[in-house]
Amino acid sequence: MKSSFFFTVLLGLCTTLGAFASGGEEVTLKLVETSDVHGSYFPYDFIRRQPTKGSLARVSTYVNGQRKTYGDRLILVDNGDILQGQPVAYYYNYIDTASVHVNAAMLNYMGYDVATMGNHDVETGHAVFDRWVKQCRFPVLGANILDAETGEPYLPPYHIIERGGVKVAVLGMITPSIPSWLPEKLWSGLKFEDMETCARKWVKVIREKENPDVLVGLFHAGPEGNRLDNVIENGSRLVAENVPGFDVVFMGHDHVRHCGKVANVAGDSVLLVDPANTAKVVADVTVKITRKDGKVIAKSVEGKLADVSDIAVDEAFMERFRPEYEATAGFVSRKIGRISRTITTKDAYFGPSAFIDLLHQLQLDITGADISFCAPLSFAAEIREGDIYMSDMFNLYKYENMLYTMELTGQEIKDFLEMSYAIWTNRMKSADDHLLLLNDKPDGFGWFRNPSFNFDSAAGIIYTVDVTKPQGEKITIESMADGSPFSLDRVYRVAVNSYRGNGGGDLLTKGAGIPKQELSKRIVFSTDKDLRYYLMKRIEEVKVLDPKPLDQWKFIPEEWTVPAAGRDYKLLFGKGQK
Repeated sequence: MKSSFFFTVLLGLCTTLGAFASGGEEVTLKLVETSDVHGSYFPYDFIRRQPTKGSLARVSTYVNGQRKTYGDRLILVDNGDILQGQPVAYYYNYIDTASVHVNAAMLNYMGYDVATMGNHDVETGHAVFDRWVKQCRFPVLGANILDAETGEPYLPPYHIIERGGVKVAVLGMITPSIPSWLPEKLWSGLKFEDMETCARKWVKVIREKENPDVLVGLFHAGPEGNRLDNVIENGSRLVAENVPGFDVVFMGHDHVRHCGKVANVAGDSVLLVDPANTAKVVADVTVKITRKDGKVIAKSVEGKLADVSDIAVDEAFMERFRPEYEATAGFVSRKIGRISRTITTKDAYFGPSAFIDLLHQLQLDITGADISFCAPLSFAAEIREGDIYMSDMFNLYKYENMLYTMELTGQEIKDFLEMSYAIWTNRMKSADDHLLLLNDKPDGFGWFRNPSFNFDSAAGIIYTVDVTKPQGEKITIESMADGSPFSLDRVYRVAVNSYRGNGGGDLLTKGAGIPKQELSKRIVFSTDKDLRYYLMKRIEEVKVLDPKPLDQWKFIPEEWTVPAAGRDYKLLFGKGQK
């Protein structure tokens, strides 16, 4: 026993002496990322008025636990799209603008070290995001968000963090596709640089000026290319592979969980990690640095996705922000009208639906347009029969889009719809085929091969969609809704949301064939507030909604499409179509 003890002590002594002899010192850092939180600050869904998984309140518990182990060697980062999605964000964006923004206060409380902006943060407009940036007690980065006049970064391009003698450089960027989705008035005075071009420039600066031990990319962009308007929307993987130097790239934007390594052009590995959305998962990265004589002689980077969806909430966090919780609860509880029947977006994929046609009718009423375009913005939203509260407005309309009236020719309207239904529906070859264009298994957009927020239908015209025909031959427009003739040569006034009107989803550009630079010239009217505000005001005016499908279009041949719709409904929602 004594000899065994002696051997153990001797072994430990040798190990220690070896460490001193080598002069190597190991430092371990913990990096934790949130991204695409989308207003999930509290463990409560203010839209559905029920408890929910995830939230910053649970992330706070996880971070506190990690800090007990790592202390100040924990680095906490957020990767954008945090100012939109739940009524609590909307309330402090637009209603209570005098208080410190609840999100800035929360991130300060939790001890965030650095953040980036996402496209939905830009969507809130200068007044909101500039205020939020100023109130955050840490840098919000944006190397590729440039001042249009000077060409200099509008936000700090990078940030240096020193912990345990290790120098960490964080370079922040946003997807440059903002102009493809958002009207310029929201981001006036700015322009957005290609991510790879920007990264090459700033990595060189960082290497020469800062000489960091660890280089982190904090990019509000997914891994895959996806070119929009000749700009790569999701360039994170390309940057990691083509710009040497990064140790880890935190991703966001695409709401797809990811954790894996790629090799860059220098032959080094780069960790790519993405926690997806709504604060149910965090990216957890461990970086171990061994230094000798002031130089890094060994480095390891390992990552995982940590599920925080069901861990206990941080009660101190909840108590600190109880007033903001109660203020939001009061806001969403305001009654604004009644609805005579339950409506859901589930029906919208298979034909005219009361939910989408209600939006169509409201858009036509607000604008006085001839035709309306609208898509289901939530996969399975529902508004139940009875009283309508402010919370229901976030189910009725998900995003802070404005409402446009645009001038389009009849041919452009047809071509727009041709593309919409081509990405929405399968080209049926037999009665046994799917009606909808689906993946073999759920993927990035669930079962849908393409995002359903681009499945626009129309109101104001009578038309059929032949799902046996290719794009260009699917749509037959029979007449206007009032029975008057429809002409491919005539110019019509069309109601669309600002995302679509600015080119989002490519239905106006690739579909209708309108050059991107021409879209702004087609806008003859724009609301000055978000569409949800005008929908709310309209409901307050009419007091009782009695939504019914307008039945202005249908899929054909019906002997195929009706049974196929029933099968696909069951696949998507687990029960037969109503």
